[in-house]
Amino acid sequence: MSVRVVGIEDVRAAERAVRPHVSPAPLVRSYPLEQELGLPPSRRVWLKDYGWTPSGSFKLLGGLGWMAANLPRLGDRPVAAHSSGNFASGIAFAGMRFGRRVIVVMPESAPRVKFERTRSFGAEVRTYDITRDHLTGDRDRITREIAEHEGAVQASPYDDPDVIAGNGVGGLEVVAELRRDGRRLSHFVCPVSGGGLMAGHAVAVADGFPAVRIVGVEPAGADDFRQSLAAGRRVRLDRPASICDGLLSYDVGEHNWPILRRLVAESAAVPDDRTRAAMRWLYDRHGLRAEPSGAIGVAALLDRTVDLTGDGDVVVVVSGRNVDDDAFRAWIA
Repeated sequence: MSVRVVGIEDVRAAERAVRPHVSPAPLVRSYPLEQELGLPPSRRVWLKDYGWTPSGSFKLLGGLGWMAANLPRLGDRPVAAHSSGNFASGIAFAGMRFGRRVIVVMPESAPRVKFERTRSFGAEVRTYDITRDHLTGDRDRITREIAEHEGAVQASPYDDPDVIAGNGVGGLEVVAELRRDGRRLSHFVCPVSGGGLMAGHAVAVADGFPAVRIVGVEPAGADDFRQSLAAGRRVRLDRPASICDGLLSYDVGEHNWPILRRLVAESAAVPDDRTRAAMRWLYDRHGLRAEPSGAIGVAALLDRTVDLTGDGDVVVVVSGRNVDDDAFRAWIA
């Protein structure tokens, strides 16, 4: 694979393509989190809440960025992609906006809400058994067969420069809002899975605030990026495991790795029970129903896993809200 490293101009170009289709996701000040962490009055904590978007997660940014950039080669061909669910609805939303047919491959165990959102935007869904995928390779095989048999163009949920640049639009939003209010950013805390969310945001945030400390957060049972940082190379996990279904990629993408290695200082591993506690905390303090993958950054802060030494503001990404009601109630019980 030829690796193209995304830069700030790529992200700015993606913003011009994305902005006609979706408004900026809100940056919400968390007074309760400031109090919980004992920060001085001069510092603020902000939640970047992507659950507000039409797809319920940040993934529509990458989907829109990819779709806009690939229109010339798509023509009348459909788009094929695999996804745990959030990129499925994100690329489906992009297909609806640009009038393109989308076929996605999802785990049969994905939350119902992710199936419903994806189909509501007009995409076709095919499924596989994620518990056996490490043996069968069905996810990649089915996606590849769709591309071959239906002439589809395959979109990666994270390992693609156009997806990374689209995701980075959210980072530009963070920078613009903080600068408008005359704020400085000392820490940016964000989930890491395949790395598309973090890579795009890291490019934008580091450009706007060069001194920022960028911290990744992963489930303890799916910490391939943390292990990769320690090893100095991409580490692959055969069977990542967590309630955070959106953070179970086997490894960090090839296009993401150079960006993450250069810009991300560290990655914290969070046990699932702490993520569940953060889901309950967000619901009690903010009335926010975050999915596990969306709450894990807040979990790292509440668990004091991240060293917040500094004198600027803290931004933590809440990456999505797509969780079924029965599962959510059980996790926060």
